[in-house]
Amino acid sequence: MKVPRLISTEAYDIAPRIAVSITGATLLCYFGVAVTYVVRAQPTRLQLALGLVLLGLLLTLQIGHSFPRLVSAKYFPVRVMLAIQAVLTYVPFVLLEEAWLGMPGFLAGSALLRLRPLPAWICFFLVILATDLILVELGHGLGAVAYTSVATGLTGIVVFGMSRLTGLVGEVYASRVELAELAIAQERLRFARDLHDLLGYSLSTITLKGELAYRLIPEEHRRAREEIRDLLQASRRALGDVRAVAQGYVAMSLKTELQTAESLLAALGIRVESDVEPGELPSRVDALLATVLREGLTNILRHTKATHCRIEAWRKNDQVWLVMWNDGAGGQSGVLSADDDAGGSGIGNLRARVESFGGSLGVTSPERGTFQLAVHVPLLSKSEGSGAVKVRQAAVRDPEDSALVRVLRVGDR
Repeated sequence: MKVPRLISTEAYDIAPRIAVSITGATLLCYFGVAVTYVVRAQPTRLQLALGLVLLGLLLTLQIGHSFPRLVSAKYFPVRVMLAIQAVLTYVPFVLLEEAWLGMPGFLAGSALLRLRPLPAWICFFLVILATDLILVELGHGLGAVAYTSVATGLTGIVVFGMSRLTGLVGEVYASRVELAELAIAQERLRFARDLHDLLGYSLSTITLKGELAYRLIPEEHRRAREEIRDLLQASRRALGDVRAVAQGYVAMSLKTELQTAESLLAALGIRVESDVEPGELPSRVDALLATVLREGLTNILRHTKATHCRIEAWRKNDQVWLVMWNDGAGGQSGVLSADDDAGGSGIGNLRARVESFGGSLGVTSPERGTFQLAVHVPLLSKSEGSGAVKVRQAAVRDPEDSALVRVLRVGDR
């Protein structure tokens, strides 16, 4: 199954970019050492110009081996590139002699990178052996041969190790992003499946009963009353199904959601700072703050390119506060209006829920390019402190005592 792209990877590839930068800097440093070899040999102007041109060509080939994604194998086959690099590595010895001793190590590293293990290591040692033979031919002693063998092998291993680690870092981060996207897609699929399986029948029944009652009211009051009673029962079943689907969201805790958020953000390369110490909370307050944290996490993943996130929660008197801050939001600093909310309808729905609980929710941009979501709620909700609200909730829980049903009963008499 092809998973749709739900998370932008632009903000989460910092580590791969750093790895590429370090490997590139390492290659440039090693080639810089090779340039010093050429210059120290005091070549003629023609030799110096030729040496620098050949160094540039070899650097280009080495970048293609170390970062294979930059070079298409269709137009530049691996074996052809290795053959060209071998020619450019050994032919210049005829003209530059000792000044070209820094180059065989790169060929050894490229062989390890682009060939299968057994042929790669055979080529690796053959490169070292060929370099030693050239030194002997140039009249150098055993000490110089041993030093050059170690230097060539070390250069090849460093080039191979740095390049391979860079590729592995990119693969790991790409896999983490795919896993995060897959988790979000599976959760959406589960929710959609539950809604379809649980609510499809109930909603169809409500629709049919409602249409039938609408047609019967003018002529058959008693039959209409029975149909409306069936409709109310179907609506209660649908309400129970909705609660069953949403059970995973209602029975949430701030601590659990914080652990999930930290794990997901860390997997995506976002630096997380958390200071959440609100103490023991009532279950409804805990679930509400967990919902706020989940919605804030959704905003970070979908609407920003964050690299740094801070989550704080504390208790003050009879109030509990939750603040989420992240960068990568864009826009101007200051207080955001409803139209500027990064979460769109999600933030609006969340604000309504918090306000119904007796709290408040605000979104601001303390600095340019940042987004802050701040919520404070009382430890005792309105519904827990108001008898009128409880009476109204009791009336809703018993649809048989609603005004419409009482009117129908009077009509039946």
